[in-house]
Amino acid sequence: MNRYTRRTFSLELLMVAIALVVAFPLYVLVNLAVRPPSDTSSPLRPTLAPTLDNFTQAWQQGALGGALANSALVTVVSVLIVIAISALAAYPLARVTARWSRGIFLLIMLGLMLPFQLAALPLYQTMRDLHLLGSAWALILFYSGLQVPFTTFLYIGFLRALPRDFEDAAFIDGCTSWEAFRHVVFPMLKPITVTAIVLNAVSIWNDFFTPLLYLSGSTQQTVPVAISGFVGQYVSDWNLIFAALLISMIPILVVYFALQRSIINGFAGGLKG
Repeated sequence: MNRYTRRTFSLELLMVAIALVVAFPLYVLVNLAVRPPSDTSSPLRPTLAPTLDNFTQAWQQGALGGALANSALVTVVSVLIVIAISALAAYPLARVTARWSRGIFLLIMLGLMLPFQLAALPLYQTMRDLHLLGSAWALILFYSGLQVPFTTFLYIGFLRALPRDFEDAAFIDGCTSWEAFRHVVFPMLKPITVTAIVLNAVSIWNDFFTPLLYLSGSTQQTVPVAISGFVGQYVSDWNLIFAALLISMIPILVVYFALQRSIINGFAGGLKG
């Protein structure tokens, strides 16, 4: 028989407190995004006369339409390349027990420990020599290399917890390693694939430093760089900034809620493994 104890009540209070702490920045964000510029009251005070003009002005002044398109192009292409390379690399590393497999795995994991800022200048010079500065392909190439170690690590952990029975059955039926991976293994990797897609997409979508570095001086901008245009040396229009932030959040939130169940399954599978 379940009893409502003081411990249960304390846990509920703790969860409510955590929920309030998480919801507080979102409240301030929405509250200021719908507040008229003439209202200079405290950000904590509810907006009594909300307006949607901030969203219209942010969209027009920040050229958010083009920025969203550039961010979507870079994010989608980069994530597809990362998923393809990481899944193909993780499969033999997780299944082969030879020494070279462990050595390559440790080499890939080295990419998780070294900060990418160490290679910022050499990579910039490489992009310049390849005439890719100011192009979305510079970002795609950069993110495709940056995110592979982390994504490969996720795939290897999931694959090691995956039983080999289905693969063995495919080999008995005459499948090659590629056919077994394509038709048997990769469909079973859906939970961790969705998790990797969301984690990489959020990281790429929200990155500010790399687009600022590689797209500086060009007409192409990503969403974070476009939003930074509202911040001036002496004047910053915070109402437009918060409205633009809300607009930039919508695509990622849509993807997350659409794939929410698979994301939870992917984390649960990784924890189980």
